[in-house]
Amino acid sequence: MSEIAIIGAGAWGTALSIVAGRSGRHRVRLWAHEKEVRESVNAQHVNDLFLAGQSIPDSVRATNDLAEALQGAEIVISVMPSHHCRRLFQAMQPFIVPEMLFVSATKGLEEGTLLRMTEVISQVLFRDGLSPRIGSMSGPSFAMEVARGDPTAVTIAGSDTELTHVVQQALSDPRFRLYTNSDVVGVELGGSLKNVIAIAAGVCDGLGLGHNSVAALITRGLAEMTRLVVACGGQRETMAGLAGLGDLVLTCTGGLSRNRSVGVELGRGRKLPNIIAGMHGMVAEGVLTTNAAVGLAKAHSVEMPITEKMHVILHAGKSPREAIHELMTRSAKSEVGL
Repeated sequence: MSEIAIIGAGAWGTALSIVAGRSGRHRVRLWAHEKEVRESVNAQHVNDLFLAGQSIPDSVRATNDLAEALQGAEIVISVMPSHHCRRLFQAMQPFIVPEMLFVSATKGLEEGTLLRMTEVISQVLFRDGLSPRIGSMSGPSFAMEVARGDPTAVTIAGSDTELTHVVQQALSDPRFRLYTNSDVVGVELGGSLKNVIAIAAGVCDGLGLGHNSVAALITRGLAEMTRLVVACGGQRETMAGLAGLGDLVLTCTGGLSRNRSVGVELGRGRKLPNIIAGMHGMVAEGVLTTNAAVGLAKAHSVEMPITEKMHVILHAGKSPREAIHELMTRSAKSEVGL
């Protein structure tokens, strides 16, 4: 049996531990910060805090010891919130060996540096004798549906074809299908930026707007996501795939979307601090990603009007209804050329 380490035991990390453990081919170590999660996983084989009601295979063991989690691991999947990525990889550094393959499954950008997660990981781990092999996993994948075995397709991206093939073979099963892609930039940015658009879609719902509004938002949101991806060196085609359009549609329309739920509450008039306080430790990555996305767009001189309006709603207290009005009354433009 092979060893897989999953760093982060929120809903998505737990769902991936179920995928990795249910084949019977892997021993899985799930690093969990919360004591109640570790006790729940190891004693009852469930994660009542973040993914209640879903059975976790016996081959999965939770730990708070990074050395134990990483010992012998061939594949290390990082699923922590983006704002914890740098700190945790710094703590992991003493236990890293050159043979490990790393997969980032976090959908976010680092605020301040504007770096993607694979860039953060590479920056932390790169040292004499170690050039980390890193890929990124993204796509339309609500954790609850993955955990219960609903058919799901995602993308594993990396310039290292051996890495993407190994991860594809290790995690694929009849209920979880991985496609490979060489466009790490596009896959990572697609997975991050769609969360911002999903908050906007939720705002539309919270304001009582109809399907026309959400369809327009998704379409124009994809256009501005694509502009930034291409400007950053990613491929336009990636945005038509699982990590682009697929994840965008899911997160903008699905009831399980935390980012969309934040937008719904904003549209209903609630204030962001109160919304976050009511999430009980769950993270809506789009809230922080909005800051980084605006910064990245400015750095590359890319126009992202939806993202910019979400930024002022989230961080400057602008009225959601007023922001939507301003989007609709912008100067007339051609759709061609995005």
